[in-house]
Amino acid sequence: MIGRDALLAAIDRLATAMEREAPALNEIDGQLGDGDLGITMTRGMQAVREGAGEMPADLGQALLKCAQAFTRTSGSSYGTLFATGLMSAAKALKGRETFDASEVSALIAGARDAMQARGKAELGGKTVLDSLDAMARATAGLSHPAEVARAAREAAREAMEAFKDKPATVGRARIFADRSRTMLDPGMLAMTRIVEAVTDGA
Repeated sequence: MIGRDALLAAIDRLATAMEREAPALNEIDGQLGDGDLGITMTRGMQAVREGAGEMPADLGQALLKCAQAFTRTSGSSYGTLFATGLMSAAKALKGRETFDASEVSALIAGARDAMQARGKAELGGKTVLDSLDAMARATAGLSHPAEVARAAREAAREAMEAFKDKPATVGRARIFADRSRTMLDPGMLAMTRIVEAVTDGA
């Protein structure tokens, strides 16, 4: 079962990973957007980590605190969507202190749907939604933590590569549709690094 200790460990790994990956995320984001994706993720996760010691055992409340901390530091669209995904998981886990790895697929799918509604985007647009959709489908029916972690990582990486040669059709990147061909999507790259950090050692 996955509980508060696992959440705190994942927060620490993710905050460290975002600091490390910030330059690369800023660089790729600068080719299609504002060039601040790494800054967004680093500041957001620093804020989350700073409040980790006060996280309650109730995972719903804990994830809500994560979302609130992240939102306070970021006004970017990606930051808003990331927080929206956290809030979706918070709602699903309200009042619970643990959850099983078999529930990961539904939690990812819920985050995908909430982020899609908030961003008013469609699947197939070469965005983080496509990463989440791939992970939700890949982890469906799996229950062993290691299998779930591996499937999520592989799905995120494969989706990112599968969309590499496609033009972006959503968000600011769509303005540079031709340039976006042969390029990794910044949001999909960020989600891949997020999943790698969160599932490290799982």
